Formats: sequence, structure tokens, C-alpha cells
Amino acid sequence: MSSYRPDYTKAPRYTGIRTFMKLGLDLKMDGSDVAVIGLPFDTGASFRAGARFGPAAIREMSVLLRPAHSFHKINPFEHVRCVDYGDLPLLPGYMEDSFDIIRDTYRRLAREKVIPVGLGGDHSVTLAELRGLADVYGPLSLVHFDAHGDTWDEYWGKKYTHGTPFRRALEEEIIDPHHSVQIGLRGTVYHPDDMDEAAELGFEVIAADELHTLHPTDLRRRIENRVGDRNAFLTFDIDFFDPAYAPGTGTPEVGGFTSHQGLTFVRHLPLLNYVGFDLVEVLPAHDHSQNTALLGAAVVYEFLALIALNES
Repeated sequence: MSSYRPDYTKAPRYTGIRTFMKLGLDLKMDGSDVAVIGLPFDTGASFRAGARFGPAAIREMSVLLRPAHSFHKINPFEHVRCVDYGDLPLLPGYMEDSFDIIRDTYRRLAREKVIPVGLGGDHSVTLAELRGLADVYGPLSLVHFDAHGDTWDEYWGKKYTHGTPFRRALEEEIIDPHHSVQIGLRGTVYHPDDMDEAAELGFEVIAADELHTLHPTDLRRRIENRVGDRNAFLTFDIDFFDPAYAPGTGTPEVGGFTSHQGLTFVRHLPLLNYVGFDLVEVLPAHDHSQNTALLGAAVVYEFLALIALNES
């Protein structure tokens, strides 16, 4: 198939407009299979603000990535046409308006059979992404990598924050918890039964302590058995990684995973019927080395490889 392929041979990688991996910038997405979309929003943050600058930082560091995948032995861009859609015009302080913008865009993409790959932004944006995709596909299975379950009912009496999106998604019936899985949860909680509560809501919960004992192929089987052939959305909070590897995030949580462990888990993910992805909670102001943004870009590249493997 014809595909836009990043070309790093004609000029140094640090030159040119900072699209994701130097992909073509395309607002029409004519004939595109995948659209990388910036979601610069952090009004839902409960601790550190600044994730609105995450999409720009991820794109900035993505130019270090080369197009061919040495593990899967594939060049994703030879199998799927990927474009960078730029940033959505989200409004700080106006959560409902911003969520409507995301929902409308994702609904249109789903109707055109374009797979969106979102660059966050805080994790509250995932609720809006799920709304738009569920408008077309119906309730989705959620594959959720995170240090936190984000199923709390409220923060400070408020229902919409980056700690509550999946409780709202359950209430709105846009995800099916009985075919969804949360992976990597750890750390202190507000109540001793918080993680049990997520399981009681219907999620399969693979906490960090258990995940540290699993081989990547074991995780693959668990996810595959849980999701099956249902439409799936993969959301990845960068705080899944230990803050030693990803300090630039909104709510760092010690006891996490190395960059190698996390990338290995993603590389072994099953080839599900993915209809969307996102990578959230990159906060560049707290990592002047930009290693967090680079790691986020690497995870997004793994998403593109997964899509390409489904098509190859």
C-alpha cells in the first residue's frame, strides 16, 4: 500500500517542523489509517499542572526515533498511512467545552475508520476520547497501563478530574469493565480497599506487585483472554514507569517499572481490535532531560507498530 514514510536521510533529524517522527501534517486525513493527535489539556490535574505541554515535548523528542522496528522486524509506515493531525484547540479551564471538541473529532475519525493516537495531556482527556469512539463503536474494552486506577468517584467533591475518568466511563456505559484490564497499579491509596473497589466495579486488576512476577507473554495471554475480539482502547499513563525513568509526570509513584520492562510489555501485547490509543501525563517542566517525553514517544511508536502488525 502507499504510505507516507518519514525520511531522515535528506536533512538532520533536528531540522524541520516538529511533527511526530517527522510525519506529514494533515488536517484532512484523506486516505489516512492513523492520526497522531495532540491533546494539550491539564485542567483535570490534581497535583502538578503542566501536562498541556506534553504533546509538544513528545513530538520534540520523537525525532530521535528511527522508522524501522528491530524487535518486530517491520517498518510500520510501509503498512499503514500515519499522519500528524496537530493539536486540538482545547481550552484551559473549560473542561466540558474541551471534551466536546475531543468527542466530536474522535467520532468523525471513527466514522472514517481512522485510528486516533492521542498525545496528552492529563488523563481526564481519555473520557472524551472514549465518548467519541463509543458513539460509533459502542462500549469498548479498556486496556489501561497506569500506577493509578483513576476510578475514584470524586476529588474535593468534583466528579471530573484525571483521577475519575473511568468511573465516569462506567456510569456512561462507554466501556465494558468485564472485558477490561488495569495494569501496574501501586502506591498508597485513600482507603485500604481502593484497589478492591476497582475489581468490584468489574475490572481485572493486575497490580504492580503481581506484574513484577509475570513474563510479558503471561500478560499477553491475560489481556487476550479478557478482551477477546471486542473493540479495544489502549490508554497508557507515563507514570506506569518508575519516576526514576519518567520523572516528568503529574503524580509520580515509586515502585514502578523500568523503561525496558514497560516497552517489553507493550511489544508483547496481543493483536486486538484496537480502535484507539493514547499516551498521557507527560509533564516536561519536571524533567529537563526530556527523558520522560522520549519514553512517551517510544511508547507511541510501539502503538504504531501494533497497528501495522494488525495490517501486515
